[in-house]
Amino acid sequence: MLSQAQLDSYKSNGFLVLPDFVSQQSCLQIRQRAEAIVSDFDVSSQASVFSTTQQSHTQDEYFLTSAHAVRCFLESDAIDEAGNLLAHKSLIVNKIGHALHDLDPIFEEFSYQKQLAGILEQLGYGAPAYIQSMYIFKSPGIGGEVVPHCDHSFLWTDPPSVCALWFAVDDANCENGCLWALPQGHLRHPKTRFRLKDADAAQTGTITEVFDDAPYNKSEFVPLEVGRGTLVILNGKLPHFSDHNYSAKPRHAYTLHTIDTKCHYLADNWLQRSDSLRLVNDVVADSATDSNQ
Repeated sequence: MLSQAQLDSYKSNGFLVLPDFVSQQSCLQIRQRAEAIVSDFDVSSQASVFSTTQQSHTQDEYFLTSAHAVRCFLESDAIDEAGNLLAHKSLIVNKIGHALHDLDPIFEEFSYQKQLAGILEQLGYGAPAYIQSMYIFKSPGIGGEVVPHCDHSFLWTDPPSVCALWFAVDDANCENGCLWALPQGHLRHPKTRFRLKDADAAQTGTITEVFDDAPYNKSEFVPLEVGRGTLVILNGKLPHFSDHNYSAKPRHAYTLHTIDTKCHYLADNWLQRSDSLRLVNDVVADSATDSNQ
């Protein structure tokens, strides 16, 4: 699937951009499914707001138990102080998470494709597993900022193994909040770790351990402007961010976070999947075998 030059580039820079990896039709299919999920979402029954700048959502049960569910989270600018919606719900959902790949047939078919299994094998994954999935809307004018971070801080394995498979469902550019990545940033130590306060009692909430409080220098980051259908692979230790979408154009994306189950997934990671959901990706393993025949 990947050339030696591409593998070397990923190893050196910590990210790899693969244009036209999925078809326009596939992008449209998961987009329509995500919009249908939002259409069925009863926003009056749950108003959990997702924000990487405020982090208040990280203490509520709706978020902490979403590892084995399909749930919608609102933008931080979605509701006023009185709890009133500031726009139609189709425009104020930040994302859907975090088990789309296992609980929704459309997203499951998209996620468990042979090409991805082959790439994960090339990247050295012995027993790959999708630990979480997210459909991100980044809607026009309201799509929130995602501050610089690395995924390993949130999905910690020993040794580090997480990577993100990020699919552009829309064209993404500097105007509508594309990804920005720090080349070779994966060679640095993580600045934080986000975890449960108590691994035996998730309801006690979360805490962020700070190892280095110096902010990232955004001038060191490069924009990843890509077209619809592009796959961007991000090393889990690679710092990245995206800006607020102030444009009139949407920037939908779908992300699969992958770990190697041969590595130790810590018991105090905030995301703990239900026993009813598989962790080892038998489908990926089977697909990888089939792709070599």
